[in-house]
Amino acid sequence: MDGGTAGGLLVIGDVVTDVVAVHGTPVATGTDTEADIVLRPGGSGANTASWAAHLGAPTALLSRVGYDSSEWHTNELVKAGVRPLLSVDSDHPTAVVIAMVDRTGERSMLTNRGAGGRISPADWSPSMLDGIRHLHLSGYTFFANQGLQLARNVMAEATARGVSISIDPASTGPLRAFGVERFLRESAPAGLVIPNRDEALLLSGAAAPERAAEQLSQRYGTAVVKLGPGGAIAARDGRIVATAEALPSEAVDSTGAGDAFAAGYLTARLSGAGEGAALRAGCRAGADCVALVGGRPRYGLQLNHLYPIHTD
Repeated sequence: MDGGTAGGLLVIGDVVTDVVAVHGTPVATGTDTEADIVLRPGGSGANTASWAAHLGAPTALLSRVGYDSSEWHTNELVKAGVRPLLSVDSDHPTAVVIAMVDRTGERSMLTNRGAGGRISPADWSPSMLDGIRHLHLSGYTFFANQGLQLARNVMAEATARGVSISIDPASTGPLRAFGVERFLRESAPAGLVIPNRDEALLLSGAAAPERAAEQLSQRYGTAVVKLGPGGAIAARDGRIVATAEALPSEAVDSTGAGDAFAAGYLTARLSGAGEGAALRAGCRAGADCVALVGGRPRYGLQLNHLYPIHTD
């Protein structure tokens, strides 16, 4: 499991078995509802890593998977072009999410974090940062004690090496349970935060996403707020520096769209793009994602030629 990915991106976050049920009518209580049901590899961290590799960034993923499906998930990551740094939990299954997707593409989720919720400092080696330029952590890593200690250790090592750090806050429910001020304090080593609209409002206490971006950028240095159909905004050191509109796309499933956005944005920044170009790259990746069922790109087609990078 040792060794980094030269010049690239290290993602730390969950690998998940996604059960995606797309239903055209509301779910009926106590009886059957017809749906198209598929099994997909997922997880916020794994989705981001897969999209980043798909877009051309050398990418590694540190995660913990279960005894039940470790080989499948490893193979899926390798096919996506990700270097998997996976620990296998012999006592717990891989995390599972049942995503119920309605006709608009919106989803409701039932979640069991399984092995992913047990990632710990024992799964980490400092050599995993060798050659890495940027570290990206899923907020889910912070929400269990052992994962929090891992995040602390990795961010300290990254800071000592001059590796830049970003955080995806993950989800408003766990953030509230963990504590907003506590999360802000624990994630303070990061120089970039990439929340969605609701997460940004929760973390900042602001009433509007623009103000939230400004306030969060005063804490982290840079804040990029994902607005879904509303595009995205970036703020640096307390002021808005770029905005981008969402690209038109036929929404099939919104699962992983925010993860794809983060990958598009980070890949563009690693390629030297300015904030506006990076936001647009994130929006393009998000639009591609919502047109698919599941949160990962499909194999066999590298899309980096469709994502030209232009510095601002």
